[in-house]
Amino acid sequence: MSTTTNVTTNQGTNVKKSKMSVRYITVTAMLSAVAFVLMFLDFSVPFMPAFIKMDLSELPALIGSFAMGPVCGVMVCLIKNLLHLFMTSTGGVGELSNFVLGVLFVLPAGLIYKKKKTRKNAIIGALIGAVCMAAVSFPSNYFIIYPIYENFMPREVIIAAYQAIIPSVKTLGQCLLIFNVPFTFIKAMISVVVTIFVYKKISPILKG
Repeated sequence: MSTTTNVTTNQGTNVKKSKMSVRYITVTAMLSAVAFVLMFLDFSVPFMPAFIKMDLSELPALIGSFAMGPVCGVMVCLIKNLLHLFMTSTGGVGELSNFVLGVLFVLPAGLIYKKKKTRKNAIIGALIGAVCMAAVSFPSNYFIIYPIYENFMPREVIIAAYQAIIPSVKTLGQCLLIFNVPFTFIKAMISVVVTIFVYKKISPILKG
């Protein structure tokens, strides 16, 4: 009798784990698809050069990191950029930078929230991730992204686009520090605010 009970329990546990795995894969794929679409729904913002666009493609990754764990968030960042490789002219360098910055955002958020699943920890983790993302955006843009841009647009033209907004900026480093770093932080914080408002409503759906 005891053996039969144990077998039944083990079978039930295996079925439950299998269902969780299928849901995990399904949710990760779904969030990746949404993130991929959001990459194309970018738009210009005031007080930034026209070639800098706002998109919210990190939002699904952050939601996944909270709902399914930090690995899910990282996978969403990876998959959306792998899909974007087929439509890029940067040779994958831009996607690599986007992936690294996305991971720096969602991984700390997911890890801190996983340790203790409270609203406070979610906010703290997301804030830390946003700061990391913004800080690393400076060397990422300076050494990776803008050297690629310079193949199509001279550095003087790039700086001139920033000077049209604030004439006192003189170097690319100043441009990135004054414009891009705060912009990246604000971009991340928009995802944080949206996640805080919608997470409780969609979390039961994602977790099943």
